[in-house]
Amino acid sequence: MAYTIEGKTGTWEAVIGLEVHAQVVAQAKLFSGAATEFGAEANTQVSLVDAAFPGMLPVLNRHCVEQAIRTGLGLKAAINRYSVFERKNYFYPDLPQGYQISQFAHPIVGTGTIVLDMPDGTSRSVGIERLHLEQDSGKSLHDQDPRRSFIDLNRSGVALMEIVSKPDMRSPEEVGAYLRKLRSILRYLGTCDGNMDEGSMRCDANVSVRHAGEEYRTRAEIKNVNSVRFVMQAIEYEARRQVDVYESGGKVVQETRLFDSRNGETRPMRSKELAHDYRYFPDPDLLPLELDEADIERIRASLPELPDEKKARFITDYGLSPYDAGVLVAEKENAAYYEAAVGDAKGRDQKAIANWVMGDLFAALNRTGRDVTDSPVTPENLARLVELIADATISGRTAKEVFEAMVETGKDPGTIVAEKGLRQITDTGALEAAIDGVIAANAEKAAEVRAGKDRMLGWFVGQVMKATGGKGNPALVNELLRKKLAP
Repeated sequence: MAYTIEGKTGTWEAVIGLEVHAQVVAQAKLFSGAATEFGAEANTQVSLVDAAFPGMLPVLNRHCVEQAIRTGLGLKAAINRYSVFERKNYFYPDLPQGYQISQFAHPIVGTGTIVLDMPDGTSRSVGIERLHLEQDSGKSLHDQDPRRSFIDLNRSGVALMEIVSKPDMRSPEEVGAYLRKLRSILRYLGTCDGNMDEGSMRCDANVSVRHAGEEYRTRAEIKNVNSVRFVMQAIEYEARRQVDVYESGGKVVQETRLFDSRNGETRPMRSKELAHDYRYFPDPDLLPLELDEADIERIRASLPELPDEKKARFITDYGLSPYDAGVLVAEKENAAYYEAAVGDAKGRDQKAIANWVMGDLFAALNRTGRDVTDSPVTPENLARLVELIADATISGRTAKEVFEAMVETGKDPGTIVAEKGLRQITDTGALEAAIDGVIAANAEKAAEVRAGKDRMLGWFVGQVMKATGGKGNPALVNELLRKKLAP
């Protein structure tokens, strides 16, 4: 269902484009050898280049360039053989040079595409306008002292990829799907860890509204949002705000706004700068970047199987639904766990394993605050649990109990079944004895079943299962009961 905003003058739609700043996974900064480790003590990872000491010259980090190319290829985007680093001039306390080295007219990556998997099972494409490399600024700290602000330059010079989408999104839900898919691709590629809570992936959202079919109207930019949920909330608020402005006779101002997550609203920060305000010009200390086609192809050959391709393979090879396959491949570690559980053994119930991974396993990991790479239940043990259900060693109900014991102890399911005496009773004689006892104790209810009240049969199944301590094979119990309670 399309996302629309109802107003006094009719129906409005949102027009949304995103600028995502993704920190490059690298051991050194874009133009210096300083470290990039997160959480280091303030100003302990700062070179003379990062601090803009006079006479210090930038030296381009080849690995960061290769990471940008790798990302561009993963986004099915054009790699530009020729690109230029430029100085973006603005003044802020945590920007020592008084300019940022970025790319503008000639970025390293051109247009590409991301395919979104929507909750309703549909897919749609969002265009990538460009990806360019730039250095990060430092960080101003305003909460360390009541009268002074401090500057931490650890982040100054860290390599960023700014990934700019086209204004193709029309709802907060599409934005959420875009960010989750982009983060998934970056993690598969190993070019950005996508940890928004650590600031290694930050989002600026450009939002405008219009009546369907109109030209684009003035947009506002929501700056530096570091949570998918917050980005979606900010866009919903901002679109509604702009509709209210127009319908009250006002005009939307092109400006940069901040999102107040506590109050769920956007607030003005500053008027929006345009390209000419930054006075871009080629950095005189850096030559144009010219890429060799052989290097691009070498990087292309090293790409891993990405989410879309893995999803298609899971559907074909394992018979999964598009939804299930999409859930499993969203994080590469989850996909690897599932494939390890399925293994090479033929005959394993691949759908059942998927259900256990997406259901009980994910719930247990969430409850215990663990990652799938630290799961107490190994892929092999989960597969063995599914096999114990399939060969009728235990029932599906008993399997839940066994699984919880696996989470607590890390033991294999066979050991737990043996220790707890949970093996399912499939001996016909033992089950018939239990059934005869239940029927004898409930003769009147048995007569009702024989008289045609089939709904009572389920009650008898429950009583027999209770009498066997939950160990009776439900299918066999049902079959024997039907024979003994037949008219």
